[in-house]
Amino acid sequence: MRIALALLLISNLRPTNLSKYWGGLCCQNTTLFGRWPCLSTVVDEPVICLEDIFLIHRGVAARDFDITRFPADFIDNPYPYYHALLQYEPVKWQSNDTVLITRYEDLETVYKRAKIFSSDKKAEFRPKFGNTLTYEHHTTSMVFNDPPLHTQVRRTIQGALTPRAIALMEPNLIRLVDDLLDKAEEAGNLDIVADFASAIPVEVIGNLLRMPHEDRGSLRDWSLAILGALEPVISNEQLEASNQAVKDFLDYLEKLIIHRRANLGDPDVDVLSRLIVGEANGEKLGALELMHNCIFLLNAGHETTTNLIGNGLMALLEWPDERARLLEQPELIHSAVDEFLRFESSNQLGNRRAAQDTEIGGVLIPSDTLITLAIGAANRDPRKFEEPDRLDIRRSPNRHLGFASGPHLCLGHGLARLEGSIAIGRFVTRFPNYEVGGEVIRGGRVRFRGYSRAPVITN
Repeated sequence: MRIALALLLISNLRPTNLSKYWGGLCCQNTTLFGRWPCLSTVVDEPVICLEDIFLIHRGVAARDFDITRFPADFIDNPYPYYHALLQYEPVKWQSNDTVLITRYEDLETVYKRAKIFSSDKKAEFRPKFGNTLTYEHHTTSMVFNDPPLHTQVRRTIQGALTPRAIALMEPNLIRLVDDLLDKAEEAGNLDIVADFASAIPVEVIGNLLRMPHEDRGSLRDWSLAILGALEPVISNEQLEASNQAVKDFLDYLEKLIIHRRANLGDPDVDVLSRLIVGEANGEKLGALELMHNCIFLLNAGHETTTNLIGNGLMALLEWPDERARLLEQPELIHSAVDEFLRFESSNQLGNRRAAQDTEIGGVLIPSDTLITLAIGAANRDPRKFEEPDRLDIRRSPNRHLGFASGPHLCLGHGLARLEGSIAIGRFVTRFPNYEVGGEVIRGGRVRFRGYSRAPVITN
């Protein structure tokens, strides 16, 4: 009777029920509950404790987690799995002989020890992409390289993203956001992603590169296709789409660069002109390096910022008290943006390669081992953040890893924060009572967390 009751309880539990009572720390995959052998240690006990059952299944979730075969419900809610890994296997060997790390402390160590944990992706991407344009792009851009290329490109771009340069962008950004909100007010509804969040970084990056407005229509599709190839496992169709997007973007940039060389702009605000001119010491990027790092700028600044805005606005719907607090104290928007970046990290996964024999969290990591950094897990690590599964727009300090850390700290973090603050702050002020207006659909990716569809009613 006791066994039957326990099994009945388990079979009827739902994710919402589990998260309600266990703060998201329990395994929320109901398929796991059907693994009868896992219950043997419980049902043999004279008294069945529901908490013990949850603990067992959290352990199972951690033991069985494989980055090449994500659970079906992982995209909707990865955090129960992250908590299981944090608790039981913070350094988790995967079936493909790579290592997944989840603890905040371990990620920070990897980020800061850049000489030991390399960002160069040639060894990782060659078998995945082959000799393709996607391989060429991702191994030429700044983010997936070590010095000297990383240092050279970063130094060149950084000059166009100074606090002064970002401040000069603010008036145009406000006008852009207000125009989008005016259209939404007139219509009475909008899709947060398609009609609002995605339009903002496209315009910002387009302005940084001084691209004609009429040429910007393809930027989002190109970016989505190229970034889609960074998922842990991809199909041939995804790779083909990425290759085509890189080709189309390169073809466009080749013409744009020819025109810009003949008509150089102000390098303090025109990033493309700055990349063409090069450094004062005479260092210049090669033709391919120049074009691929322009593509990188779009990709780095587009999808993550789109997700920041979309995730933030949707999170406020799920946490109405925090929305009310932001309306009462609009000055909290800056700390709110950092909390959105922690709570629903736009970029959930990163990658490194061990350049020598080393260890992480007491686990020996041989040289050349590929390492996946679970940013989304580290930003919910209870060792670092009090009540990590609670949205708190007043959270301070909030040293999240949404922009990574160390030498590869996101170069555009100041610009992303500005875009997020203006977009979310002005949206909430204009539409304090916005609500879901249709089916909400997640983006379908594990590396970049966001929505593909988020319709809301604004009136």
